[in-house]
Amino acid sequence: MGFLFVSGNLGLDFAGTVGARRDRRVELLPSPADLARWTVEAGLLDTAPPATPADLTTAVALREAIYALATQARTNTPLDRETLQILNTAAEAPPPTVRLTPPGLAQSGSITNALSAVARATITLLGGPDTTRLRECEAETCTRLFIDASRHKARRWCDMRRCGNRAKAATYRTRHTP
Repeated sequence: MGFLFVSGNLGLDFAGTVGARRDRRVELLPSPADLARWTVEAGLLDTAPPATPADLTTAVALREAIYALATQARTNTPLDRETLQILNTAAEAPPPTVRLTPPGLAQSGSITNALSAVARATITLLGGPDTTRLRECEAETCTRLFIDASRHKARRWCDMRRCGNRAKAATYRTRHTP
C-alpha cells in the first residue's frame, strides 16, 4: 500500500503518516524500512536508503514536531521553542544530492538528508504566507493537515477520493434512510 500525498506540502504529508490521531492512532511508519520507502514515494530519493531504528526515532520526533507546529500556526498559537528546535535541527543537515544524468534527474542521500528536505519544506510553509491556508480535514476521524489552495478557500477534506467521498456518502445515506 502506498502513502498518500495530498497535503500540498512535503512536511504536512510527512505529518500525515499517522492517521486518526485523536482516537485510534494508525501508525504508517512502524519500521525503519517503511520510513525508507516513504522517502522514495515522496520523491526525495531514487532508492530506499538504509534506515535504522535511531533514524525512525528521529523521524517520528520530527513528524510530531511538524504536526504540533502546523497546528499551532493554524490556530494562531505561539510556536513552541523546543518543538521549533527539533524542526530547525533537522533542517541543518544537507538535503539530498541531485544530479542531472543522461536519463534525467537522479536523487540520492541518507534518511538524514531526506528529513532535512522535509524540515526545510515545513519551514518554508510556516515562515511564509500560506499559514493562513492551513486546514485540518473535516472528516470525523481524519486529522490530516493540508494547504487549501482552492479558488474560494473552501476545501473541507484532505482528499476528495477518500475522506470527502466518505462524508458525502454518509450524508446521502442519512438523507435517504427512512
